[in-house]
Amino acid sequence: MTENMPGASPQDGSQWYDNEAGPLVRPYAMTGGRTKSGPTGVRFDLIALVTLDTGAPGIDDDTSLGPEHRALIELCRSETQSVAELSADADLPVGVVRVLLGDLLELGCVTVSRPVPPAQLPDERILREVIEGLRAL
Repeated sequence: MTENMPGASPQDGSQWYDNEAGPLVRPYAMTGGRTKSGPTGVRFDLIALVTLDTGAPGIDDDTSLGPEHRALIELCRSETQSVAELSADADLPVGVVRVLLGDLLELGCVTVSRPVPPAQLPDERILREVIEGLRAL
């Protein structure tokens, strides 16, 4: 199998190491084989905003958190980020980030602000009237 992996060294005998990328970890290993986040299967939109809950008990010393969970916590520590940004910054697939965020949400480590559904957005006609009213001033 290593002969199919670019940059893999057939001498090392390991299909989980790539000379260019380093050690490889399969996404299902990071999520414990899960593909859905939490028991409720919460689905995170790409633009949902994730904020670290600094008041969460044991956020820094929870031994049940894996390195990927900790990486997401560190990324959220400095500022609120979207799910897409977290995925890019952590260099993890979006599906993995969604599962890990579900874990963090259940533990109370993060809060998630979901985007406003289109049905709850103001009507475009009203916004145009407001703009016209402001221009008239």
